[in-house]
Amino acid sequence: MFIDHAKIHVKAGDGGAGMVSFHTEKFVTNGGPDGGDGGKGGDVVFVAVGRLSNLGAFRFKHKFVAEDGAKGMNRKMYGKGGADLEIAVPVGTVIKDVETDRILADMTEDGQRVVIAKGGKGGLGNMHYANAVRQAPQFARAGLPGEEMDLYIELKLIADVGLVGYPNAGKSTLLSVLTNAKPKIADYPFTTLEPVLGVVQSYDMSYVIADIPGIIEDAHEGAGLGHDFLRHIERTRLLVHVVDVSARDGRDPYDDFVSINNELMQFNKELASRPQIVVANKCDDASEEEVEMFINAVREDGYEDVYVISAAARIGLKELCDKITEMVSKLPPVVIHDVADKEEMNYKYEEERKFDIVVTGSVYEVTGKWINVVLESTNFDSTDSMAYFQRTLISSGVIDALKAKGIREGDTVKIGELEFDYYE
Repeated sequence: MFIDHAKIHVKAGDGGAGMVSFHTEKFVTNGGPDGGDGGKGGDVVFVAVGRLSNLGAFRFKHKFVAEDGAKGMNRKMYGKGGADLEIAVPVGTVIKDVETDRILADMTEDGQRVVIAKGGKGGLGNMHYANAVRQAPQFARAGLPGEEMDLYIELKLIADVGLVGYPNAGKSTLLSVLTNAKPKIADYPFTTLEPVLGVVQSYDMSYVIADIPGIIEDAHEGAGLGHDFLRHIERTRLLVHVVDVSARDGRDPYDDFVSINNELMQFNKELASRPQIVVANKCDDASEEEVEMFINAVREDGYEDVYVISAAARIGLKELCDKITEMVSKLPPVVIHDVADKEEMNYKYEEERKFDIVVTGSVYEVTGKWINVVLESTNFDSTDSMAYFQRTLISSGVIDALKAKGIREGDTVKIGELEFDYYE
């Protein structure tokens, strides 16, 4: 089954907690704190792999979690960093943040690697909190949580040439005679149910042609199969528009031609300006007058490159292939997305609020990942740790925010499982 889009959830590894430890060794008195730092959580990394052709790996698996960092150890030893999680996707995959619909990565090259979710930093061990006054700190820092998000991933095939046209116009037959592809061919509409790629070897160059199925009138609104597969022609440099000029099924060839171009315009206006070769196929089943009328109508619309062929009878193929090869060699690759830089990819995490305050009656609940890390880092059996916790609430603006919300003495402050009465 051809899978070209999926929604998944990814989470980078959490950072390991710092260690609370004191140096103990024979004949060494007052060794001092020696708790090491926690290891960094693993990143979630997407890797473009050329041998993959679709997103079938995401059909049943939708959650991906990287390894957490290990806790710090005594003797100032760092915890082991969590292993990165590598997720393989086909070349041509676009990765979006579901929440914002912002493009995080466009995987256009084989072997390309992009870090989508960063692992959390490891927490500091108690060796960092020793000073002249606090010589035996009984607390360490918890590790930061790894980034997590819902992603929408979609595949947009990277082909040089896209074959478009109504079902049963002869696109699959044309692809089979121009390339080494073996698409399903039959004398009825919608024979092809998924895009098919083929490679043309012409003179000293090669290029890829994609047969895009199921485009009919109103395809951009979901009719036929076009709503699913129109995306696959966005990267093509050249469009080859195949039209059945035999009109055996009672359709008007020129109306079909106009209808397909209108669908391309409705889906993506840039496609309307993409170079296009018009192919009048099945000429052996049409009269010379019918073919001539179609050519004249198309050329009046400004399309000069019109080729009369019969893919099944192998008529006119060399001239068409030579023209496609000539145009592909001159056209630059199409870039439909700017490559996201690191600042763009991680914008929402840099801007994320440290905390929020929810007021319910006289209860003021402080929420957020950051405040939870501070809470987990606090040893409430240690006077020094409690003092550090209180200073952090002040320096980070939590106390000022509570005041701005209207807190009064005696009101309850809730942070996670911790509850206490507020007094100045």
